[in-house]
Amino acid sequence: MNRRHLALPRVWMLTDERQGVALWDAAARLPRGAGVVVRHYSLPFVERAVMVRRLRRQGLFVALSGTDAEARRAGADAVYGRAAGALPLLYPVHNRREIAAAERARASLLLLSPVFPTRSHPGGRTLGPLRFGLLVRATQKPVIALGGMTAVQYRRLRGLGAQGWAAIDAWTSN
Repeated sequence: MNRRHLALPRVWMLTDERQGVALWDAAARLPRGAGVVVRHYSLPFVERAVMVRRLRRQGLFVALSGTDAEARRAGADAVYGRAAGALPLLYPVHNRREIAAAERARASLLLLSPVFPTRSHPGGRTLGPLRFGLLVRATQKPVIALGGMTAVQYRRLRGLGAQGWAAIDAWTSN
């Protein structure tokens, strides 16, 4: 596989309203060079922008869910979602059709999920390692594994082409 070198973080935390104030302790536990995707969809833009700035002051790479213009206005390093623009685009994908759409959008990084069962989507259908590996082979873009991920799970998927991993609960769980 001739994947481009991954210049973006390999370890990510996605924010979620369920984290509450535990988000800040979780962010402090992230390894150096990690990234955070600020989602918090229910918060007004101004409050999400404050989160972006606070996380950046902690030395983290931050992507904001929304438009490229919103991400730039908030001071984010990247945008998360499907809104291409000037900033690096982190694109969530779940199947081959979405991978093709991400490639057309010139995504910088694909977040492929859900690999394993998650607390955020209990009982949801998962990819599992085999389907994950097949989908990774369908693209030359760098792929981050998401969904039920931990550092241990990531070690299982590296040989299948995962270039990093992302989680919500792994960082806030004790």
